Amino acid sequence: MKTISWDDFEMIELRSGTITDVQDFPEARNPAYKVWVDFWEEIWVKKTSAQITRVYKKEELLWKQIVGVVNFPPKQIGNFMSEFLLTGFHTDKWVVLTSVDKEVKNGLKLL
Repeated sequence: MKTISWDDFEMIELRSGTITDVQDFPEARNPAYKVWVDFWEEIWVKKTSAQITRVYKKEELLWKQIVGVVNFPPKQIGNFMSEFLLTGFHTDKWVVLTSVDKEVKNGLKLL
């Protein structure tokens, strides 16, 4: 494991947000959803692609609070532009999202 400094960690913008829309992404190479998240002031709504269809139904994702990295550059995924990284834990078979267990304001930075 590589050691980083506190300054390195502070550069990562890990923010709380609420999923406001989830759509199928049939054009993706692997099964995925298009996900929109409200990060509130300064950041507002950003969209991403997430390969989480094995674990989550669209309906259970709506209004779920998650943690996203919002300061990566946009990335083209097929015909869709991903604007942030939806964080999660990768197992051998799927991804489990990083979520907030008590409601917090959208846009708060993880420290």
